[in-house]
Amino acid sequence: MQDYIGAAEKNGITLYGEGKCQFCGANTTRGVHECVEIFSLGFELIDYSKPENHLYRFLSVDAHTLQHPEIHGRWNNHFHLSRQHLIFEYKIHWQYDLSSKLSEYLNKYKVDKQDEFLQPPKILERGQITTTDIRSNSKTSAECQEMIQKWGMEVYISWKAHHELIDKIAQGFINKNVNIKYKRNQTWP
Repeated sequence: MQDYIGAAEKNGITLYGEGKCQFCGANTTRGVHECVEIFSLGFELIDYSKPENHLYRFLSVDAHTLQHPEIHGRWNNHFHLSRQHLIFEYKIHWQYDLSSKLSEYLNKYKVDKQDEFLQPPKILERGQITTTDIRSNSKTSAECQEMIQKWGMEVYISWKAHHELIDKIAQGFINKNVNIKYKRNQTWP
C-alpha cells in the first residue's frame, strides 16, 4: 500500500491514532492505522493464491480504498469505482491483467479531465461494513467471501452520485478492449 500517512498529509487530513476509524467507523482502538493494518494483512480465511479467490482481493481493495479516499490520491477513486462498476454492473470476470489495462485507459482519460473530481460521500456514510466486521463475523472462507461481496456492494452504492460518469468510463474501457466479455444487467456474480 502506498504511504497513506503521506497521502493524508498531502490532502490536509489529520489522522487519529486512537478509537474507531475516523473514515469508516471500524471498531478499532488505534483508529485508521489499525483499520489499514487489518486490511493490509488481508483476511486470512481466504487463500488469495487461488485464482477463484482473486475477485475477493479486488473487491476488498476497492471497498477499503473508497471508504478511505482521504488517504489516497484523487484519481484512485476513478480507478476503484470503475473497477467495481465493471464487476458489479457489467459482470466482468476481473483478472489482474485487466487492472493494468484499466489503469492505462484512465491515464489517457484523465489527460483532458484534469478538473474532474469524484466528491466522496460523507465520512462514515460509505457503507456500514468495515474491516473489523469482516474479521469478527467471518468463521469460514465462504462467510468471508460473502461479507466482502456485501462490503463491496455497500461501498459501491454509497458512491451512486458518480455511477453515470463511471458508466461512461466503463463503456469506453469496454469499447477499447473489445475482447472483454460482459453480461450487463444480470444478477451478480
